[in-house]
Amino acid sequence: MKNKVAVVTGAAQGLGAAFVRKLSSEGAKVVATDIQVEAGKAVVADLGDYVRFLKHDVTSAADWDHVVRETERSFGAVAVLVNNAGIAMKKAIVDTSEAEYRKVIDTNQTSVFLGMRAVIPSMRKTSGGSIINVSSIGGLRGNKGMVGYDSSKFAVRGMTKVAALELGEYGIRVNSVHPGIIETPIIEQGDLANYIAEIVRTQIPLKRIARAEEAANLILFLASDESSYSTGAEFIIDGGMTAG
Repeated sequence: MKNKVAVVTGAAQGLGAAFVRKLSSEGAKVVATDIQVEAGKAVVADLGDYVRFLKHDVTSAADWDHVVRETERSFGAVAVLVNNAGIAMKKAIVDTSEAEYRKVIDTNQTSVFLGMRAVIPSMRKTSGGSIINVSSIGGLRGNKGMVGYDSSKFAVRGMTKVAALELGEYGIRVNSVHPGIIETPIIEQGDLANYIAEIVRTQIPLKRIARAEEAANLILFLASDESSYSTGAEFIIDGGMTAG
């Protein structure tokens, strides 16, 4: 990853922050983006001169253009894009408003389209690139109460394959990553901790949840030249949860 230029969205916390740290530790020049400014700045504060933070609304085409321009100005052409930003909402279809549904779709799905479109000209200035779209196991199977989330994550899976077909001739690889339950602060809250413990006991063959570091290692592999012949593929990190 030495001197490769990467953009990571949703970088202010959780998986995004882990991805930024991992890519930076392996020598990449990283632009971390998020709508949460203070938290985002805190993530990059101790990572050196080759990591910077940009405020970024991933649903805005203008913001995407700004991120690419600033990345090129600071570090050079984009070689890696990690489309990680996303939100979730649990509601039955009948209780979900049009506005709520559209918000999830815009944040999780439209943003991926905008991001890929924005970085393609930059990546074509290099000898190739890697786009990593973070989907979910919710992009592989349905879950009650997750109509917006699962719709968006299935779409990310499909867009990834289309992009891989279109961009292969330019040496740009596009893959999707499908995490299951990852160890982040949100899953330790209240009743959710007991719910997660039951899922681990009954649905995950490895009998534990993933560490953020393990997901970051997969992102590193896909960002690097070690995965040079992988494109249009789905990489699942769920401890076997979707195997059955």
